[in-house]
Amino acid sequence: MKGLVNHKKSVISLFSGCYTALITPMKKNMEVDFEGLKSLIEFQIKEGVSGILVTGTTGESPTLTWEEHEKVIEKAYEYIGGKCVTIAGTGSNNTKEALEATKHSYELGVRNFLLVDPYYNGPSSLEIRREYIEPIAKSFPEAQIIPYIIPGRTGTQLLPYDVAILHKTLPNVNAVKEATGNFENMKLTRRLCGDDFDILSGDDDKTYQMILDPEIKASGVISVTSNIAPKAVQEFVEALRSKNLEKANSLLEALKPLFQMVTVKTEEESSFGVVSCRARNPLPYKTLMNILGMPAGPCRPPLGKLTKKALAVVLDQIKKVYNKNPEILQPIESFFDVRLEERLNNKKYLEGLYYDKY
Repeated sequence: MKGLVNHKKSVISLFSGCYTALITPMKKNMEVDFEGLKSLIEFQIKEGVSGILVTGTTGESPTLTWEEHEKVIEKAYEYIGGKCVTIAGTGSNNTKEALEATKHSYELGVRNFLLVDPYYNGPSSLEIRREYIEPIAKSFPEAQIIPYIIPGRTGTQLLPYDVAILHKTLPNVNAVKEATGNFENMKLTRRLCGDDFDILSGDDDKTYQMILDPEIKASGVISVTSNIAPKAVQEFVEALRSKNLEKANSLLEALKPLFQMVTVKTEEESSFGVVSCRARNPLPYKTLMNILGMPAGPCRPPLGKLTKKALAVVLDQIKKVYNKNPEILQPIESFFDVRLEERLNNKKYLEGLYYDKY
């Protein structure tokens, strides 16, 4: 494998802990809010997360231009300043674009890259490995390349067999973000890749089982929930990894309402009958962050707003956390100088955040 660094693989985890899949804040005019981005990053660092992922799908990468994409990575890397790990989402359904985005970020100093499976054009697992992950991993042998497997969004999947081939042949493919929701798939990845490989949860609500299951042994999570509760999610992962189950179970109970908010499903009344509606990440969390007084702004179309019913679900869940475990949300109050009791109970903070009718 010409150009690769030959080194003995270590069983020491490269990626352990909580890595926040950071939302990209927008201004009302839909321009990227770089001051807001800086503030969110400073909050994450203050609360002690292991790292920050920028320009992932939670960061609305599908609706960022490539110029914006690169600018967000550039500014985020500057703001993070080595205080925690930076991971840049540079994946695409176009290998050339992904290579160019990775090159730009690598030249800035970024050394960790998340590559989502190529969406819509639907390559096979073999093609994903040979025509996408391999060319990028070989081009940047000093960088860590993390495949991101989420078939529910992409319509395709890098399979454990090809993950294992990549891990065996390329020293810089040592981790995967696993969002298949399929525990048997995760177990197969662990069996084929061995212990010197990090499996990162891509679903907050599955992190508990993924870390504790001895056949999976996940080392951490790339989290949506940690946009709101970074310290709590970091402590949750650390408790799981240290087998402090009393603390882990307590945090799980406190965080569960937030975990259940990543996707909000409702049944809506249309003029032609009942319609199932699903508000997907990052819409529920961006809406919630606006309510809480954190810089977030609108989602870019085609993402839009929550329905009234979905908004009610979000409010109900966050109030459960605030009423039962206010310490989870207290860091937001102190860092962003807001009063959550007022923001959660005054309707003026909901204005413009939902559709009036279906």
